[in-house]
Amino acid sequence: MADQTKPTGRPDGLGSQGIASPMSDLSKLELRHMELSGAGATAHTPAKIDTAGLGELLLREKVVSLSQLEDAQREIQRAGGRLGLGNTLAKLGYVEEQQLVQFLSRQYGVPSVDVGEVEIPKDVVDLIPRSVADRHCLIPVNKAGSSLIVAMADPSNIYAMDDIKFLTGFNVEVVVASESAIRKAQERFYQETEQSTDFNDLIGEAEVELQRSEERGIDLEALERSTEEAPVVKLVNLILVDAIKRGASDIHIEPYEKEFRVRYRVDGVLHQIMTPPLKLKDAITSRLKIMSELDIAERRLPQDGRIKLVMGKEREVDFRVSVLPTLFGEKVVLRILDKSSLQLDMTKLGFDAEPLQKFQNAIHQPFGMVLVTGPTGSGKTTTLYSALQELNKISENICTAEDPVEFNLPGINQVQMNDNIGLNFATALRSFLRQDPDIIMVGEIRDFETAEIGVKAALTGHLVLSTLHTNDAPSTINRLLNMGIEPFLVVASLNLILAQRLARKICKDCKEPVDIAPEVLMDAGMSESEAKGTQPFRGGGCRMCNDTGYKGRIALYEVMPMNDELKECVLQGYSSIELKREAIRIGMQTLRQAGLKKIREGVTTVEEILRVTRAD
Repeated sequence: MADQTKPTGRPDGLGSQGIASPMSDLSKLELRHMELSGAGATAHTPAKIDTAGLGELLLREKVVSLSQLEDAQREIQRAGGRLGLGNTLAKLGYVEEQQLVQFLSRQYGVPSVDVGEVEIPKDVVDLIPRSVADRHCLIPVNKAGSSLIVAMADPSNIYAMDDIKFLTGFNVEVVVASESAIRKAQERFYQETEQSTDFNDLIGEAEVELQRSEERGIDLEALERSTEEAPVVKLVNLILVDAIKRGASDIHIEPYEKEFRVRYRVDGVLHQIMTPPLKLKDAITSRLKIMSELDIAERRLPQDGRIKLVMGKEREVDFRVSVLPTLFGEKVVLRILDKSSLQLDMTKLGFDAEPLQKFQNAIHQPFGMVLVTGPTGSGKTTTLYSALQELNKISENICTAEDPVEFNLPGINQVQMNDNIGLNFATALRSFLRQDPDIIMVGEIRDFETAEIGVKAALTGHLVLSTLHTNDAPSTINRLLNMGIEPFLVVASLNLILAQRLARKICKDCKEPVDIAPEVLMDAGMSESEAKGTQPFRGGGCRMCNDTGYKGRIALYEVMPMNDELKECVLQGYSSIELKREAIRIGMQTLRQAGLKKIREGVTTVEEILRVTRAD
């Protein structure tokens, strides 16, 4: 990035980018760059510098050699990015831990401490849970007034500082200590605070039975054999195939203390389908993990994988698998990606004629940014894929950065993100700009860096499509401003913002008129004349819709082109409420208004629109 603002808390005055390195070969390392402004940092809350900056400083002071740094980076990649550079160098024997502590102390301007020689009060240790201390490799040392002094192996870990401040309410002052000393102190002090009560003193002669944890002593070979047994294989296959036949978008497989249940999300709503025997939970979970090529021995950490299922001769269905350790076992959620059900015809997505025309005008501009907003599961990806399908021509070079790539689109260069190796949206976006693109699609704008590069791409002759998580179209402007994008860049780059939701459609096989008082429709947002002239419908429930009254979904759209009036409002600092009021004045149809129109057309119900949209 061009910005080389010097962060505070750096005694040498160097920013995280722009360190003049004498080692030109360092570019081979593919180290991950992160840049924070450091606003408000003090000597005890230093600005975070990036890993590459630390590596260059270690090289400059000849603490390590270039080959040692490369070895450490390979070790970090093998560990999935979970290890820090300094600790990895120490573990490989390239630096002494105490030497590294003194180096970090000088670099960040914070004191060093030998936590092995410190007696930590019990009430101080109790302020930070053991799980948080383990995760961030830290331990609280003392408190003084409104400040908590915390020993950390990585004094640049601002995420840890944020966590502690949120948990404790104290301001955080950092001292640096070696990782091994911190781990020993954790074992010593947390052991003292977590010692078990002598239950014999409490229960006397009462008859009790100690329940052994199911997680101990698991025979992995026996577990793997059980996953190949016919009943387990058949049950897992049945769950996957049945979900596809029912048109589910997700499968939830959930263990509880006395129950093991399977739920499908159909048309955006979860329905319980079955409750397999509790004794099968480990075998079913492990079978899914084996199919996803995940580690069945790892039961403490989340894992992500993928299953490809072939149905018939030509139909392929992908399942995106997420495994999450819970209190009573591992919960598995499978997102179903069925390309045969992907609808890429914009006229069939639910667009009304006028909003569709505005959206198509925006995506056919030679440059600028089009943002699609809404919560997870609101159909943003389908809308973007539909736009790309329309723009996909031999004459256009289209690149996408996605996490994950949900569907393969021929003729489009799709890139799968991988944070473990530093391939994130910002990194991919930078590379795209060197690939002579015409159209760029970024799966999601999550941070300032991605937003800034996207805006610059939109201003330099590229059409940029992306998504944001906001409640409506006008609030997207404030989200970009809060990320740090200047107002003049927002108005110069944005072509259009589209917010959307998915509402369930009334089942055609059991659709019937229903009497609803006009006042109910008026409370939902209709005018008195519209309410009196509307005949609402509902689904009575039948075999075709599993007695829900709904079958299929339709999208509701709120399309806000950035015309001159709205651009002027942004430059004048209007709030999202004022922007929404101005957009409605000049003709924007809100999500609620789009939903009310679907009620008048007999497509959906009043209850469904009240569920997925909020009043204007």
